[in-house]
Amino acid sequence: MKKRQKQITVLVHGAMIAAIYAAATYLSAVFGIAYGNVQFRLSEALTILSVFTPAAIPGLTIGCVIGNISSPMGVVDIVFGSAATFLASVTARALRKITFRGFPFLSLLMPVVFNALIVGAEVAFLLIEGDTSLAVFAISALEVGAGELAVCVAGGIPLFYAIRKSNIFEKNLL
Repeated sequence: MKKRQKQITVLVHGAMIAAIYAAATYLSAVFGIAYGNVQFRLSEALTILSVFTPAAIPGLTIGCVIGNISSPMGVVDIVFGSAATFLASVTARALRKITFRGFPFLSLLMPVVFNALIVGAEVAFLLIEGDTSLAVFAISALEVGAGELAVCVAGGIPLFYAIRKSNIFEKNLL
């Protein structure tokens, strides 16, 4: 019975994360900052949740799929943008025990790296007209990565410390 209860808790956490991620992405879209060369998706602050719970991996991925439905890059962003979120979540989870002064710095960087490379390539090939070169990709990757880093630092770090202080995931999942 206890195993079943834990499975349900993980499922509910994943669903809540997906819903919040999608809603925050759409809120960012209202302000015109969710899609494009430089993105400041408020939802990306949630990527730090992978450190706390495995439920964040499917939650963030499904939330990203839902959030990317309105992307100007269409199906490509739904597939590849969500793949970037999935890879970032899995690697962030895997690196969560590597810390600097108690903070999982590498976990925080995984969404920045994967989104810069994958979403940066999407932007370079789909949104920028003209000859797409390595320089265009590099600029796109830096722009996407800078926006991602800003959101992960400004939102992810405070969220990490608030969750760690509350022990919300430890109480429910361990």
